[in-house]
Formats: sequence, structure tokens, C-alpha cells
Amino acid sequence: MSFAHKENPKTLVLFDVDGTLTPARLEVSDEMKQTLKKLREKVVIGFVGGSDLSKQVEQLGATVLEDFDYCFSENGLTAYKLGKELASQSFIGWIGEEKYNKLIKFILKYLSEIDIPVRRGTFVEFRNGMINVSPVGRNASTKERNEFEIFDKKANIRTKMVEALRENFADFGLTYSIGGQISFDVFPTGWDKTYCLQHVANEGFEEIHFFGDKSYKGGNDYEIYTDERTIGHAVDSPADTIRILNEIFKL
Repeated sequence: MSFAHKENPKTLVLFDVDGTLTPARLEVSDEMKQTLKKLREKVVIGFVGGSDLSKQVEQLGATVLEDFDYCFSENGLTAYKLGKELASQSFIGWIGEEKYNKLIKFILKYLSEIDIPVRRGTFVEFRNGMINVSPVGRNASTKERNEFEIFDKKANIRTKMVEALRENFADFGLTYSIGGQISFDVFPTGWDKTYCLQHVANEGFEEIHFFGDKSYKGGNDYEIYTDERTIGHAVDSPADTIRILNEIFKL
């Protein structure tokens, strides 16, 4: 194995990013960095998030590929082991341009007709393995993100939009996953966070732990949190993640 120098080389601990390792879209704290550094001496560690690597670098630091044994961007569609890139997949190649155009036209029309207090730029973000849809726009400030999250909990904007997409594109083989504060992901069924597990299937791990804050049904951590291959830990903040890590791994 590549990790024989660790205390428990057959244990892998995977983390969601937003709300688990960092506050939503903000930078990782020094306390979390130190906790992960101590944890990495004992076990193999990695993160799995829906965002692309550039956003994860913003949150987790410029040395992210060196600080984690595994880095799974876009649910593992873009993946790194010990800093080296593994095989990747493409959403656009899978769905095709014709279906993609139908999907995007529907999304843009739907977004133009909903009533929300604030709109900013980048409502649809194309990523390698998925598209990310944000009714308020990904250019929203931290304050605007927080306000939209509160508004959405009452108005269920994202939930209703996902229901409309499921109804209108039932034959497209897509999964819709609400995550973070302001958006939801659209990707081929099976390309949720469990996708990353195929990259570690032959590594001989006896335990795979997963920590995530969106572990409820419909949240973007649900599939990997409930997967029979993982031991799921539901958290509500980075502080909660640190607390549970200390309890389990005696850091």
C-alpha cells in the first residue's frame, strides 16, 4: 500500500468541504488544519466536494494537493491521489449537446420567472462532472448568501425547482442534489459523492469514514453518508467535525 507509514493505513477518512471542514465558501481555520495534520499521521485522509478544484483551493489552501492523501473534486469526477491526477469524466460528453441545451433553456426560463429578493451573476456554472444551479447567483456576497439561505428555508425555491426538473426531464437519467447555501447540483445518476469510492476500491481499506453536514435525504452528502461501504458521521459545523474526530481518533 501507498500508506504503510501511517499508524492505521487501512482506515480512510473522507470529508465534505462546505459546512464540514470550513464554513460555507469560507477558508479553513488554523484549528482545523492542525486537527487534519494530526489525523493524517494516523490514517489516510481525503475530501470529496461538488465544487471544482480551484474553489477548493480557495477554501482549503494552495497546498491542498499536498495536505490530503486524496482530493476528490466534483464528487470525484476529477481526482488526485498523493498529488497525482487520476482518470476523469465529462458531464457534457455523457449527456450530449442536444439534451444539454434543452436542460439549460428550461433552467434559464424557470429562473427568469421566479420571484426572489436578490439576483446576482452566474446562475448556471458548468463543471467537468455536473452543472451547478443557483437561483440567487454564485456571485452573491457572503451576506447575500446567508440571507438567501434563510429565505429559501421558508420559500423552498431550490426544492420546488428540483421537483420541476425531475418532472420535466424524467428520462434524462439525472440526479439533483441540494447542497451549500445557495445552489443545487445536476449530474448523471450515480455520479453523486459515492462516485469517488471507485478510486479507492482496490486500496485495501477496511474502514472508510465520511463526515458531512448535508447527510439528510436530498442533501448532497446523503448517498455517501448512507452507503454500506462507509461509516457516516453527520455534523453541523467544522467545530462539530473536530469534536467527533477527537472522540474517535484520540487526536
